Amino acid sequence: MPSGVSKQASAHERDLVRPTAEDEVAAAGSELIGGPLGRHALLGTSWWTPVRVIALVAIGMFTLGLVQKAPCYNGAWFFGASSQYTHACYSDIPHLYQGRGFADGLLPYFDQLPGDMQFLEYPVLTGLFMQVAAWLSPGGGSIQDQEQTYWLVNAGMLMACAAVIAVCVTRTHARRPWDGLLVALAPAFALTATINWDLLAVALTAAAMLMWSRGRALAFGVLLGLATAAKLYPALLLGPLLVLCWRAGRWREYATALGGALVAWTVVNGPVMLFAFDGWSKFYTFSQERGVDFGSFWLILAQNSSDPLSTDAVNTLATLLMLLCCAGVAALALTAPRRPRFAQLAFLIVAAFILTNKVYSPQYVLWLVPLAALARPKWRDFLIWQACEVMYFLGIWMYLAYTTSGDAHKGLPTDGYHWAIGVHLLGTVYLCAMVVRDILMPERDPVRRVGDDDPSGGVLDGAEDVFVLGPAVHHARHAARPEGARVEWGGPGATGGTAGSL
Repeated sequence: MPSGVSKQASAHERDLVRPTAEDEVAAAGSELIGGPLGRHALLGTSWWTPVRVIALVAIGMFTLGLVQKAPCYNGAWFFGASSQYTHACYSDIPHLYQGRGFADGLLPYFDQLPGDMQFLEYPVLTGLFMQVAAWLSPGGGSIQDQEQTYWLVNAGMLMACAAVIAVCVTRTHARRPWDGLLVALAPAFALTATINWDLLAVALTAAAMLMWSRGRALAFGVLLGLATAAKLYPALLLGPLLVLCWRAGRWREYATALGGALVAWTVVNGPVMLFAFDGWSKFYTFSQERGVDFGSFWLILAQNSSDPLSTDAVNTLATLLMLLCCAGVAALALTAPRRPRFAQLAFLIVAAFILTNKVYSPQYVLWLVPLAALARPKWRDFLIWQACEVMYFLGIWMYLAYTTSGDAHKGLPTDGYHWAIGVHLLGTVYLCAMVVRDILMPERDPVRRVGDDDPSGGVLDGAEDVFVLGPAVHHARHAARPEGARVEWGGPGATGGTAGSL
């Protein structure tokens, strides 16, 4: 009997990774709530499971983000051109309620808008989200009252998306539920959550990642197709998945995922494409015709050049840079000593798109937060990156305050804004470098240090390689970890179990 109890305890102990035992920053931060989790703590024995705790923390942080928007809600959105920027509480949501015809009962994509923007410039599922919020917003009162109500309704719907994201990230790595706190406590997440409607696509992508981790390729594809119908970036995940399935020979699962994504995207887009093609295509033509804009290194080049590049030239060069990044990620995936984790490559490809794109709106950080938590669950690196994003968040609003305050010039001048862009770029590149290092040296990967292979990889988790290039062809080697334990890595079929205990 004692032997059986001992085995059960050791199995339970291995099931859950304690971040306060693995991460020095998490251990230090835990002192605020009583210190690191003990080895003999009874986990999962009360209502306060990790999933519920993290969901509530995410909702709490989201609420703080709403409070941060209070100066704008109480007037800055409506009075004074620059006050919404000096308070750093700008949001597209109230402005587009009237600006995109929702206040007048116009139907997105089908009804033409007055002014320069003839149709809604968002993908179809996001347009549906916006329209549902308009239907749920009671009419009456002044236009200011209606815009405030519309923002509140959207905030409630986006809060549900935030909770879904936190839960999905928490459940994706089954042995590492507390990594979900990275998402729940991310300051840039709270600050940017209600600037636009990006959380819808982020929630669908997080749910898709969860489905893939459970081996449900069709559900993954359907959810990813829906996410792509809300925002274009989720489609990028199909590229890294293709290379990983190629290396593992999992063509059937990839074909299922791809088919599900195409069908789901077509079901959402098909009717609008068929009956309102001009409105449907506005998102794609607007993205193509849009000039160099905020947050990109292209803006720095344009504002420091006497003869800036044309929009067509920037489109071509940005596409070429992105294709080079895709080739680099593919080469990394096929030549790494051990097949990279899906979350690692997903983060790298989306980050590459953000770094090379001609525009970086502050809410785009939301695309990366869940992927970063899965790709590099290390508090120090995550917080360094988040600090850079918060600095950029403040920088763009101070720059807009400067440009809209007339001769008063209250805010951040152009040169200062260029430094803010540089901080954002360097922070993202830094986190990418950490992920690449983990891929090239798997013994440094926080997930694989505890003996896991690819917990978000689904059918890829523990699968043998069937196609590799370069050093990955060689048999598994052993690499010493800083603590002296030994990790198997580098060969086809290596599962990476540790030879020493943590």
